[in-house]
This record gives sequence, C-alpha cells and structure tokens, in this order.
Amino acid sequence: SLPVVRRLKRIFDVSITILSALIWIPLGLIIAVLIKLTEPRSPIFYSQLRVGQFNKLFRIYKFRTMYQGAEDVTGPVWSDACDKRITPNGMVLRRFRLDEIPQFSNILKGDMSIVGPRPERPELHSELEKRIPFFGERSNVLPGLTGWAQVRYPYGNTVEDAARKLEYDIYYIKNLSLSLDLQIILRTIRIVFVGLEKGE
Repeated sequence: SLPVVRRLKRIFDVSITILSALIWIPLGLIIAVLIKLTEPRSPIFYSQLRVGQFNKLFRIYKFRTMYQGAEDVTGPVWSDACDKRITPNGMVLRRFRLDEIPQFSNILKGDMSIVGPRPERPELHSELEKRIPFFGERSNVLPGLTGWAQVRYPYGNTVEDAARKLEYDIYYIKNLSLSLDLQIILRTIRIVFVGLEKGE
C-alpha cells in the first residue's frame, strides 16, 4: 500500500544519505573551500524558500552558483544555460549537479526525499498552478533532490517545459516504488560523472 511504500521510502532516504556521507561530506568541503578561495567576500551557501509536500514552505540549501545579488533586479526568474548571473564555478557545479549537495540536510530533516518532483519557488509555483492543469498534484509527495523529470527531460525554462516535466512527475507519483527510485538514482549518478550540456 502507498503508506507502507512511503515509510519504506523514508527509511531508504535516511539510510542512503547516511551511508553516502563519506562521499558527499568531503566533496562538499572541497567545493566550499573552492568557492571561498575564488570569491572570499561572498557566501558559500545559498538558501531559498520552496514549496514542499502539501504546499508547506521550507528552506532549501545549495552551494551558491550565481553572483551575489543576482536577482535583486530581475526578481525570481528561471535560469537558462547561458545565464550571465552564473559564476564560472557555478557553471561546473550545475553541470554535474554538485550545487545540490547541501540538500542532503533537507533530506535528513524530512523536508525532501532523494527522489521526487523538484520543488519550485512559491512565486513560480503559484504562476504555474494557474497556467498548467494538475500542476498542484506534484505537492502530494515530498519533493526530491532528483526526479524522473530531471533524468528524462534534463533542461527547461519555459511554461511549456514545466508542463512536459509535469507529465514525468505525475508518472512518477502514480508508479511510486523503491525500484523506480533506484533506477532514477542510478541515472542521476551517471549524470554526476558524465555531466550534462544543460542542467536544471
């Protein structure tokens, strides 16, 4: 049943996060030092409010990939592949999804799962909910560090892209299982090692 799958998924998330800490903690420390060495006056981390399960807001953490104050003028907007707001370090971190490492803390807190729909910012979420039918369905599960949409449709920054990604997210929600989670994690690991021309 779905409640049992969700409980098993939570145990799976915490176990994988703790077991993989030997990799992501040292890697995170190296990235933090690199960011500080190249931009000593700027913060290492970037935090932002996102929409979680059942529309509950939570604060997500990432390694900073944009210049400080990048959205002071533009406000919340999608990033694109040639975004001039992204730092040179940020381009590498995004390509290999390494900027997402601090979100393991969100997983341990229970705000996120390893696999699920990527959480949107409240401003963009409310706009997409108005423009895309069933967009709110994504909030029925915990948001994820990676997802079926991310491994099948790697990049998108338009409403049309969001609608296409929603199809993958709904497929994931309807077919929720640990075996599908494992498949998505293995595909994501491949992306981390091979990289993408364009990243989320």
